[in-house]
Amino acid sequence: MTGEFIQPADVVELTGLSLAALAQLRYQGKGPRFYKPTPRTVLYKRAEVIAWLEASAQTRTGAMV
Repeated sequence: MTGEFIQPADVVELTGLSLAALAQLRYQGKGPRFYKPTPRTVLYKRAEVIAWLEASAQTRTGAMV
């Protein structure tokens, strides 16, 4: 199981987001799926964070009509 679950600080490294932005995404339900094994522990699966990033790939800027 080593390396499968990562902490928010590791997600920050992978994504370039700040810890505050990551927490805001959790609150809004817009970020990668996360796990709470205890009330004060937040974990992510590395593969799910990468999949979330890849799902946001764009080919152009601006809104599509």
